[in-house]
Order: sequence, then structure tokens, then C-alpha cells
Amino acid sequence: MRKSLFSLISILCFLTSCVTTQTLYSWENYEKASYNYLKNSDEKSTQELIENYQKIINKQTGTRGVVPPGIYADYGFILLQVNRTDEGKAMLQKEMELYPESKVFIERILKMLEQ
Repeated sequence: MRKSLFSLISILCFLTSCVTTQTLYSWENYEKASYNYLKNSDEKSTQELIENYQKIINKQTGTRGVVPPGIYADYGFILLQVNRTDEGKAMLQKEMELYPESKVFIERILKMLEQ
């Protein structure tokens, strides 16, 4: 009786350890794209980073179902750097709406743009 109970518990522990957990956010290929952008800072790496941000925003498969913190802000900042000002400001506004704790920082960026 004890042996079978121990075996059953061991099997259950083994099976539960094999279960994978889903992440809160999906990041697509963010690490590689941002690394290439920081390393090269050329037009190609900038375009790849912008495309990656669009994938993250449009295809969010994490358990929360929302864009990860900072993505809208970073995407907006990159858009501002490539002179897509209106789109960049819209992304910064979305960051403030989704993550209100970033409001002070984002407002400073927007204020600097107006000067």
C-alpha cells in the first residue's frame, strides 16, 4: 500500500514538472533586433527593429494579452528618430494609457519634443 502510494506521488510529481508555463508577454525576436540596432545603428537594423515592434504589438500571444511594458514607448522613440513624429507621439500616448506609471517619463519626452 505504501509502495504504491509513493509510486503514485512520484509519478504525479514527475508529470507536473514536465508542464511548461506560458510567459506573460510574447517578445517575438526583440532581443536580436534590438541588439542589431544598438550594434549597427543603420537603416536596415532600424527597419528590422520597427518591423519587430509591429509584430509584438499586432500579435501578442502572452497570457496577459497586452503589449509588454515599454514597447510602445521604445517604438515611439524610434519612430521619432526616423522623423515619423505623429506616429511616434501616438505610440508614446498608448504607453501612458496602458501603463500609467510611465506618465511622468513620457510627458518629459513629449515636452522636450515641443521645445
